[in-house]
Amino acid sequence: MAASPAAIAQAADALHQARQTRTPIERISEQFGIHSLQDAYAVARHNTQRALTEGRRIAGCKVGLTSRAVQQQLGVDQPDYGVLFTDMELLDGDTLALGRLIQPKAEGEIAFVMGRDASGEHLSWGQFLHCVEYALPALEIVDSAIRDWRITLVDTVADNASCGLYVLGTQPRALTALDWASAGMELRAGAHTVSVGSGAACMQHPLRAAYWLAHTMAALGQPLKAGDVVLSGALGPMTPLQTGQHLDLDIGGLGRVRCYLD
Repeated sequence: MAASPAAIAQAADALHQARQTRTPIERISEQFGIHSLQDAYAVARHNTQRALTEGRRIAGCKVGLTSRAVQQQLGVDQPDYGVLFTDMELLDGDTLALGRLIQPKAEGEIAFVMGRDASGEHLSWGQFLHCVEYALPALEIVDSAIRDWRITLVDTVADNASCGLYVLGTQPRALTALDWASAGMELRAGAHTVSVGSGAACMQHPLRAAYWLAHTMAALGQPLKAGDVVLSGALGPMTPLQTGQHLDLDIGGLGRVRCYLD
């Protein structure tokens, strides 16, 4: 049974309040009867519209659930997506205030920046590649409003795919610069390696994840636009964060991105 408009609005309000107060809440799927992906995305759209009304601006989108193992764990066969806002963005070397978040964790990713609008529901692979301008190393600082990260698929979708903040490298690389699937990733917190992986962990190839997103957003009538940032998905396990850490992400052939956690 589909959730009522009132339940969707109440779930959106609860998630918004949780993020405003930095206070985690129980699963909205259980509290408000949000059980379908359609309803979960409706909750997320409600808060996206609220953010736009408040004057925030969209910077792009992220792809989540790109790991096959995580998809199987949640009983799904495709990724999900969330909206990135300009006030979520930091650059290499910036200080990241953990107090802005609730229960943050870090992932190493490859970001793509669109050079052209990816419009058209039947976008071909060649047309898509023609739309992507360059790649950057990226740290995604994921965050959940759901207590102790006890999320279901519906909860993370409704919570804007657990978006938090993201940190971009500053030296772009052309798509032809390397084999993205074999690119190795190492994420260090201080002197300790906390996550390792490769491009193949992200739907077998990070560009395939970005291609899925381009199709999905075009079908929704919200195509990726020139200048949009696409976070294509984690290359390895996420790791919890603590104040005072220095994060250092190295993706072989693509470069490094760093930040200090305050």
